[in-house]
Amino acid sequence: MEVALITVGDELLSGDTVNTNANWLAGELSDRGVAVGRVLSVPDDRAEIAEHVREYAAAFDAVIVTGGIGSTPDDVTMEAVADAFDREMAVTDLTLESVERRLAAIRERVPDREFDVDVAAEAAVPEESRPLVTEAGLAPGCVIEGVYVFPGIPDELKATFETVADEFSGDRRSRFLYTVEPESNIVPALQEAMERFDVAVGCYPDREADHNRLKVTATDDAALEDAAAWLLETVDASETPVRRNWD
Repeated sequence: MEVALITVGDELLSGDTVNTNANWLAGELSDRGVAVGRVLSVPDDRAEIAEHVREYAAAFDAVIVTGGIGSTPDDVTMEAVADAFDREMAVTDLTLESVERRLAAIRERVPDREFDVDVAAEAAVPEESRPLVTEAGLAPGCVIEGVYVFPGIPDELKATFETVADEFSGDRRSRFLYTVEPESNIVPALQEAMERFDVAVGCYPDREADHNRLKVTATDDAALEDAAAWLLETVDASETPVRRNWD
């Protein structure tokens, strides 16, 4: 399974907000054997969001879109996803009940505040989509044509993802190895491992830890184990972090 991630928000592009959602989602998907083929950040622009959703929905097994859902003026993601599939927006019994229940809980928790919320706008999702509701947030997410729309607030995102986590799985497996060999010295061995065992090998220098981290990825368990064993011997690697000791 190969998935694309689209994170929405002007604040991501301006540097006002760190894009922790993309990092968290990529990790969760990788842990499930899923390949993440794209990570894209886009502004709060309805036409641009719709264009990329349409493009990625045709190219990937699934698309996850996060951020920009709700009823504030810059929350245009849900409408953009509806545009991508030529759907109208609609309120369902499930989303309406969820929003009203969450609002009641908020008002009970903060009784001295007035909340002027457009309930219908908050509860609207694309027609014929599957709503995703949780107790973590107000606005619902949804699934439509393999496109999963999640909230952008991290706690709400995580809660929504958990409701559909079982729908994401793949056959990619990885192992991490560590070596103190200089990166330039191990290039030929890494290339040979990729060609000999049909695996992908990434090398990630960690200067603070004073070692290189190798990530070996494959879709075949035997190839993964054989490649890891060969690298452990060939580049003087270890399965646990090590430090240089050249003094």
